Amino acid sequence: MKKATSQPAARKAAKADKPKAAYSLRLYVAGATARSQQAILRARELCEAELGGDYELEVIDIYQQPLLAREGQILATPTLVKAYPLPVRRLIGNLANTVGFFAGLDLTAKPQPAP
Repeated sequence: MKKATSQPAARKAAKADKPKAAYSLRLYVAGATARSQQAILRARELCEAELGGDYELEVIDIYQQPLLAREGQILATPTLVKAYPLPVRRLIGNLANTVGFFAGLDLTAKPQPAP
């Protein structure tokens, strides 16, 4: 008979197998809505473009994991939390403001080409 593992224990075991990334991010969303999907896609695009794969992005649905949302003191979604490197930063909204995203992660925005 297969022993059931608790979700937090399984998550800790999965994280133990991964190498430590330069940036550890958590994206809190509310369900499988279009807004949530857009936030997930936008966060992944921006992280890939700026951090080049040297990041760990954990997506947390507050409806499926309300205790994690409570522990993270999440009041609105979508919320992106940069847990590492310190200081912890929180970005609330759809991540459409690229400059705000870079400032929130303590990065400098890449210069945009002139039209």
